[in-house]
Amino acid sequence: MNEDWLTLAKAAQLLGVHPSTVRLWSDKGILPVHRTQGGHRRFKHSEIQLWAESSLKSGALEPEGMLNEVIRNVRMHISEGRLEAELWYRKLDDVARQQYRQSARSLFQGLMNYLSTDGGEGASEAYAIGYEYASRARRYDLSYVEAARAFLFFRDTLIESVIKVYSEAHMPASWMAKMFHKIHAFTDDILISLLETFKKLESVNR
Repeated sequence: MNEDWLTLAKAAQLLGVHPSTVRLWSDKGILPVHRTQGGHRRFKHSEIQLWAESSLKSGALEPEGMLNEVIRNVRMHISEGRLEAELWYRKLDDVARQQYRQSARSLFQGLMNYLSTDGGEGASEAYAIGYEYASRARRYDLSYVEAARAFLFFRDTLIESVIKVYSEAHMPASWMAKMFHKIHAFTDDILISLLETFKKLESVNR
């Protein structure tokens, strides 16, 4: 075999990860991969080296490192006074405001769980997050429109931060497109759960 081409095992050795990780990344379109006529994975040495320098070393694929970077970006956006401009936010007391500010982390963790399992637990995860937003909104006398606006504020801020982190890590465009399709599918399910739960809670408390 030409020295410019690497087997899965050799690519894993070059990247310093387990072969199963390379297999997962290549199947998800994260890592550039080629197939032989027999269907075997082959990796071009120059492509893997460039990818490692721009993506792996940035720490963008490490869940905890990525989580911290995204949350840091979310906090920066929030600290710029964007929340204060939201009418629904002005109606909340200090305790409620703190709870909403912390909700970005639980939303991101739920999203990461959804992406890591290819949506395997998506329905229950989305329902739980939607229920959390709906019950909190009811607890603090927000309308269903205000509850939706609160969720959309954090969803959009989170998506902006994820885009920034992944773009700076030079992730492949094809992989990012698939990821954002999944993000929107997951957060749409959360919004539907929020509205359905809010309606149920409203009817119970009448």
